[in-house]
Amino acid sequence: MKLISRAIAIFLFLIFFGFALKNTQEVTLDFFLNYEIRGPLVLILLGFFASGAVLGVLAMTPALFRHRRNASKNKKALTSLQKEQEAQRVAREAAPQVDSIRNI
Repeated sequence: MKLISRAIAIFLFLIFFGFALKNTQEVTLDFFLNYEIRGPLVLILLGFFASGAVLGVLAMTPALFRHRRNASKNKKALTSLQKEQEAQRVAREAAPQVDSIRNI
């Protein structure tokens, strides 16, 4: 499986590298207020891809913190329930011993 994933990764790298070599012509991006950026097409695409990935991660951040907060609350609740269950088990085990001592 590891060999197959490496082969796929190498194949994708070669495809993207060939794409980069074929798209080196200079392009111009025109923005508002007569602002423009000139550069190789592949670098501009890479920049937009990277900025999209960063924005995607930033968009997921609130949900990540919400899930962590819920997991922390659930972990605390589970710990308290386990402590209560352990205390009840100890009390049940100790109760017959107390009764047997009283009978003596």
